[in-house]
Amino acid sequence: MEHGRTENSIILHGRVSRAAQVSHCNHEHTFWIFPLAVCRLSGVLDTLNVLVSQQALDGRFPREGDEVTVVGEVRSFNNRSGQGSRLVITVLARQLCWEMGEDDNRLTLTGALCKQPVYRRTPLGRDICDLMLAVNRRYGRSDYLPCIAWGTLAQRCGGFAVGARLTLEGRLQSRTYTKRLDDREEERTAFEVSVMSMKPESVM
Repeated sequence: MEHGRTENSIILHGRVSRAAQVSHCNHEHTFWIFPLAVCRLSGVLDTLNVLVSQQALDGRFPREGDEVTVVGEVRSFNNRSGQGSRLVITVLARQLCWEMGEDDNRLTLTGALCKQPVYRRTPLGRDICDLMLAVNRRYGRSDYLPCIAWGTLAQRCGGFAVGARLTLEGRLQSRTYTKRLDDREEERTAFEVSVMSMKPESVM
């Protein structure tokens, strides 16, 4: 994998959709998970899964309807259970603050393209480009985050090669779709980064 400067930071402000539940334990630390609803300017709600350690909660657990600010990072892992989405995207909260405010969803990522960008046009003629960005963590692991760009930004992104280092600013969004299986249809939720701005990084 490439090395050099890396960044993965997100700030969210919204409302807890369901009370926090235990997610898993790792190295004797318990992690809790809850869905956070964040409203876009268009009025559409993004429902994003937030992971937080019990230590970071400091004795106060998110309840349905709580208004909170989350500061953290976006994380991914492969779901090998055969149920639900293969790539699971969550927000790992480093800080959690109970406070009132405007809904917020701001994300900055620096990483490298690990797949060839896919540029196309929608049936309505809009330019769109799908990207997969690998963002390094400490200790040699990486998060693989699907991103989507529109318009003239999509045209620019379509010209990048695998391995190109980029810094993206945007928002983390949720999208519900129907997956057709052999004997039924299943409603699933996908998560992706909607890119608002982008710049290539200098090669280190």
